[in-house]
Formats: sequence, C-alpha cells, structure tokens
Amino acid sequence: MPGRRAGRLVERNILVYRRGWIVLVSGFFEPLFYLLGLGFGLGTLVGDIEGVPYAVFVAPALMATAAMNGALFDSTYNMFFKLKYAKTYEAILSTPLGVGDVAVGEVTWALIRGAIYAVGFITVMLVLGLVISPLAILAVPATLLIGFATAAVGTACTTYMRRWQDFDLITVVTLPLFLFSATFFPITRYPEPLRTIVELTPLYRGIHMIRGLTTGTADWTILLDIIYLAVLGLIGVVITSRRLGRLLLK
Repeated sequence: MPGRRAGRLVERNILVYRRGWIVLVSGFFEPLFYLLGLGFGLGTLVGDIEGVPYAVFVAPALMATAAMNGALFDSTYNMFFKLKYAKTYEAILSTPLGVGDVAVGEVTWALIRGAIYAVGFITVMLVLGLVISPLAILAVPATLLIGFATAAVGTACTTYMRRWQDFDLITVVTLPLFLFSATFFPITRYPEPLRTIVELTPLYRGIHMIRGLTTGTADWTILLDIIYLAVLGLIGVVITSRRLGRLLLK
C-alpha cells in the first residue's frame, strides 16, 4: 500500500528540526503581528464587523493563514532543496520507502507544521478573548484540513519547479489570496462576479470554515468547505506521487 511507510519520513524530518526549532516556529509570528497591529490597532477605528468586534472577525482569518503559511514553506522551498540539490529523495528511495511514501510523508510533515502554527494561534486567541463560540474547539482539526490541502498542492507544484526564481510565482498567488480572501473585510464587499471568483479560492474556503466555527455562525455551507479542501488535497497527493515517480525513477 503506497504511503504505509510515510511515518519514517516524518520521523526523519522531526530529527532534522529538533535543533532548528526556532526556524520551525518563526512563521507563526507574521500573522500574529497582523492580528495585534490590525485587529487591535486599526480595529479600534473600524468597530464591529458582521456583529462582532473587528479583532474577532480578523483573528480566524489569520489563523487559517498561519496554517497555510506553515504548510506551504515545507512543501515548497524545503522540498525543492531536497529534491534538486541535497538529493535527499534519491537516498530515501534506496531504502524500502517508495515514491508514494515520500509524497504522503512530505505532505504529512507540512501539515504538522501548519498544525503547530494553528494550535499556537488559537491559544493566543483564547488568551486575548477572541473566541466567542464553543465550536472553536473544532477549529484546530479544521486547520489540519487547510494544511493538508495547502501542503498537497504545494508539493505538487514544487515537482514542476526548475529553479529558485520559479518560486516567485508562489508569492504572486499567495499574496493576493491573503489580501482578498475576506481576510480583513467581508466577502459581501465584492461585486459580482468577483465575489464568486473569490469564493472559489482555497484560502477563502478555509477562512469561511474557521470564522464560522470561532464566531458561532457556522451553517451547512461548512460542508462545502470541507469537501472542497479534502478533494483539493487528495488531488495534490496523487499528482505529487506521479510526478515524483517520473522525476526519481528514471
């Protein structure tokens, strides 16, 4: 069964990061600074959004962003270095592990990194009083789904990268996602058909899901978020496995 030994690759990554943990957690602080600067700074001028304080509105979006960023870094830059320069995967494939194990293992590890960010972020939200619904307990597993989708798509895209300059495309995609996925203002501010386009983006689906859980406004549409992200993640894993097979098993 492909992926059954993926845990070995996750174990290897844990051993690598045990002395570089500061690098692992560094990505948590950017969305936290946005929360403190905008949620509590600008929020005092904005007032309530959709019936909740601005900081409460922004916090779940930044939590989803933290999960995305955590999963994205390992599934793109780190994976590219191991694939193109360190030749890590060639060494791994000389063991009983196969390309399926590598694909699942890398996605799982990136997901774990995203989960670390998410747990830290929701802890900060609890301390600051930005969680107003008991459903927020489901926000952590929900962020795992965001991390899974991001990591799977990130690893799939990385298999097509040829040089470091290609990663500029990731910034071109992720920066607009961060700014326009209803992160700082409601989706209702967009005119049609722009609103529909934004609603079809993965980060918006993640933000919609987390915001609904932390503010208690979740409804049946959260099922669409779950299905969307799960399918996106599975497609990414399949593409990654096939691409790694072509690249490594020549």
